[in-house]
Amino acid sequence: MGMWSCDIEDCDKSSVRTDGECILCCRHLCAEHLKPEYHTCPPWEDEKNYDPAANRAEQEEINKLLAKINITALTDRASYLRRGVRCSISQNLQYDLSTRNSVMGGMNYHIEISFKDGVCWLARVRRFNVTSPPLELQNYIMRSEIATLEFLEETKVPAPKVFDFSLDEANPVGVRYILIEKLPGRSLSWSVATREQRLKVIDQLADIYIELHAHPFPMMGSLDKIDSKLFIRPFARESMADFGETGLKLLGPFLSSEQHYNAHLDLILDLIMRQEAYANRPIDAFLIHRYLQENILKILPSASLDDAFYLKHANEKGDQILVDDQFRITVAEFYNGNNGLGDEEMTFSHLLGKKGHTDLGDIVRKGRLLHRLQFCCGYDLPDWDGYKDIFIGLVKALHKDDSNNLDYETWKAEATQRYSADRQLKKLAILYG
Repeated sequence: MGMWSCDIEDCDKSSVRTDGECILCCRHLCAEHLKPEYHTCPPWEDEKNYDPAANRAEQEEINKLLAKINITALTDRASYLRRGVRCSISQNLQYDLSTRNSVMGGMNYHIEISFKDGVCWLARVRRFNVTSPPLELQNYIMRSEIATLEFLEETKVPAPKVFDFSLDEANPVGVRYILIEKLPGRSLSWSVATREQRLKVIDQLADIYIELHAHPFPMMGSLDKIDSKLFIRPFARESMADFGETGLKLLGPFLSSEQHYNAHLDLILDLIMRQEAYANRPIDAFLIHRYLQENILKILPSASLDDAFYLKHANEKGDQILVDDQFRITVAEFYNGNNGLGDEEMTFSHLLGKKGHTDLGDIVRKGRLLHRLQFCCGYDLPDWDGYKDIFIGLVKALHKDDSNNLDYETWKAEATQRYSADRQLKKLAILYG
């Protein structure tokens, strides 16, 4: 049993994750029905035809979502939580391509709530389309998000406060939502920041990571609250979830990084065998993830670092950091294509040491292998050439003496020979002819 079943009539196969989720025809498709003779929607590479169709699909999705929202119920709820201070919503609740990037991302749509005394909140509403996980998993992810924000309120890390939430669409507002504080600032644009501005951000990031270091956890997993008590529970991530006869199965929590990556790689290999992942390149994907699993202990930092774990964003990137006009971080998260560190990464490592945390600085300096592992592990990248480059960079870093001239096709031929006796690989070869 997969996360979703194929939507083609009379097909009882599980759909392929990511590649089998077509936003144009709003269908989940299995490996067989993803073939061009069945699925005729334009691929993303065909920008002329794909982009307009994707925009139309997104507009339809958002307008359908916004039509569910009872604005009066939403503003009444917000006003009640502020002891009667009146509020309103000024934005037009219709899809607008010109304001798209300021109100929505891949998972959420944001509605600004303005109070008469100048205070502003945001209603964070979960999007739902063919790429969304099942409702049970979505709700668990939202619960973990809420628990994480509430945890951050007890730290010095700048993050929005949570005022209210509902995970039941039967509520008066009509949708699942989280009411959070609207913090000032704009998304950090690293490419246009000056050297001085970058250094200012890096210095603040060092302070944020040092603060997170002061709040260790005994296990790897996701935060959740049960009866107001904080717990480390299984990972609230779609990529680390599966569905079986008994329903939702989540990975974790784990006592070590080795346990975590081995379990994740086991799931990925299983999904490949079930034709639920990498259906367009199953042999390549199997060889890559089999190699990653074989080399986990070479890639991971010393096991001594697993004594404690710290809060980390699942998808760290610059646009998740808000800065004001003076480049002060108002809400908090470097990578190039080389195995060596970039200038800003070296500066970050140096600052951590200068602030009394050489251990954190060492993690940055020695973190390139782990960084590449995180990119390669389970990423269903449409940019296959880019994916291969990242992976071969990892291979070269692991075998510095004899792999400088190694290319992907040479590695693949060697890996095919090395794993030729692998039972699963033999089965894949038969399955895909």
